[in-house]
Amino acid sequence: FNALQPATMLAKRFKTAKARALFSGMAAHSIMPLEKPITSAIGLVLMAVGHIKGWPVPIGGSQSISNALASYFIKLGGKIETNFYVKSLDQLPSSKAIVFDVTPKQLLEIAGHKFSDLYKSQLRNYKYGMGVFKIDWALDAPIPFADEHSHKAGTVHIGGTIEEVAASERTIGAGKESDKPFVLLAQQSLFDKSRAPEGKHTAWAYCHVPNGSTKDMTSIIEQQVERFAPGFRERIIGRHTFNTVQMHEHNPNYIGGDINGGEMNITQLFTRPALRLSPYKTSAKGLYICSSSTPPGGGVHGMCGYHAAKKVLKDVFGNR
Repeated sequence: FNALQPATMLAKRFKTAKARALFSGMAAHSIMPLEKPITSAIGLVLMAVGHIKGWPVPIGGSQSISNALASYFIKLGGKIETNFYVKSLDQLPSSKAIVFDVTPKQLLEIAGHKFSDLYKSQLRNYKYGMGVFKIDWALDAPIPFADEHSHKAGTVHIGGTIEEVAASERTIGAGKESDKPFVLLAQQSLFDKSRAPEGKHTAWAYCHVPNGSTKDMTSIIEQQVERFAPGFRERIIGRHTFNTVQMHEHNPNYIGGDINGGEMNITQLFTRPALRLSPYKTSAKGLYICSSSTPPGGGVHGMCGYHAAKKVLKDVFGNR
């Protein structure tokens, strides 16, 4: 029951302001206003994982995970073709099953003519969530956080009190950018020296913005970091930014800058992308979907693909 509550409600059970602030940062990973149901679930899961194993950092960057998966796939005899934009089923070879790592919007564009009217209607009504504005920094020294504990953290949640974080997410949920946004910052070069030249550092951060926002949030994000790390701006060597439109261009699955593959609200958490006995199976024979627009949603966990693969193996190849 606790997990179903809005984060703002469950947070009242914590005795200290620091504990409530910690929980609000975790819950803000839901990328929804903290007054919405099940935002507590996101916070509880992330806190539990942090206690059990911590939040791992892949050596060499997240690309190393993709490289490992790709090399194993090729070793098994698979073939990967890049720089090929699939717009129609006619572009794909004949096969027993096709598994799409796309959003409902793209799935409709590629294979909508194969689907039932009900399934098409559900895909069209699928809701996308807030977008993000992201900055990558090159730094000449570590970020000078005033709080010494932040120097030991790979991920730092910047937002102040739970009241501030909740107000920020509420503003964005209403379709406006926040002047004091919740900022998720990662500083992995403190622990992975391969991410920067010797003696230098890298970091990245993003804040939530309305879906499709083109506002430049650079100064606002850096002001928030500076608030908790005086002197931060003086350590910036260079930066690269992505607004929501650029995020979408970089990865077509980020509709309007939504990195979760669709809003993680209570009606879409388990019924994404449609209400079906198996969310991974479309209404057309042999066509499946495995993206973060399926349960359990966005995140670096691979479970969407895992569950979709199990469904394909069972349906098409008879595996149990």
